[in-house]
Amino acid sequence: MSGLVLKLSPRERLLINGAVIENGDRRTRLSILTANANILRLRDAIHPEEARTPVRRVCYAAQLLLSGDIEPEIARRQLLHQIEALSQALTDPDSRTQLARATDTLLEGEYYQCLKSLRALLPREERLLAHGST
Repeated sequence: MSGLVLKLSPRERLLINGAVIENGDRRTRLSILTANANILRLRDAIHPEEARTPVRRVCYAAQLLLSGDIEPEIARRQLLHQIEALSQALTDPDSRTQLARATDTLLEGEYYQCLKSLRALLPREERLLAHGST
């Protein structure tokens, strides 16, 4: 995560390497210089009860890996299987690109980038589910 810049709103919380950090009363800009720091904005976090769709479940699993709440080796294997299952359903070129990026970054240990690639699939999944229910 070398060179990551975070712009935080007042009282915004984030998780950095397992520690919850809360911003003060003013907007703040932080530069993260440490490579491979595990960072998750809590406003972007998916809560367990929200992980009801295939893409949300995979995002939640990546989030657990990023937050350090699950053993990395087990989580990586599970995530690879879940990403492969998604690739069977999401066959369009854009989704395939995001899934390939998620796989590559997962294998490189860049969990934030993996989660970011998976989260990019959420709007597509919402559209597909909305279209399927009409």
